[in-house]
Amino acid sequence: MKKSIFLVMDMTNDLVSETGASAASYGVQVRDREVLANTRKAIDAARAAGVRVGFVRVGFSPDYRECPPASPIFSKARDNGLFKLGTEGTAVHPALGQQPSDFDIVKHRVSPFYGTTLDPILSANGIERLILCGVSTNGVVHSGARDAHDRDYECIILEDCCAGVTQDEHDHAIACLGRYATILNSREFDFAR
Repeated sequence: MKKSIFLVMDMTNDLVSETGASAASYGVQVRDREVLANTRKAIDAARAAGVRVGFVRVGFSPDYRECPPASPIFSKARDNGLFKLGTEGTAVHPALGQQPSDFDIVKHRVSPFYGTTLDPILSANGIERLILCGVSTNGVVHSGARDAHDRDYECIILEDCCAGVTQDEHDHAIACLGRYATILNSREFDFAR
């Protein structure tokens, strides 16, 4: 069995909760695609196979000192009080069953690698393969898969555990990601191999 980690990315209340800040966008796709239920089943399968789980969360200090003011993605976070660490909005959605033994990786940009503890975690644990999912498909999943590819990791993306703002956005991102990763449905992937 390859040494693997299952990275569940940006599945925080601000982004995926039906009552969160993004309920009218990501929340709709997450609900319609059953992303939370699919991801929870995949997390349970990973744990049963002895694969470590890591949750990646975007977040900023209460004064937003790490937030890039010129970013088209994050520039509105400060104005709208989003992605503030220590709030319910940046907590992992409770349906996913985060455990104290899971890795908790906080990021301040789109990539799960940039300026985070992810590289040292992967190195210290001898990880060879990353299984990726998250919201959004064309944001953190796309960036994570490309960065992981360039660091020589094998990448698997669980398509039914991802969502974009729209189905078209998701589909387009998945089509692009096939160059960097193997795309599978979570029910097709055997975490024990």
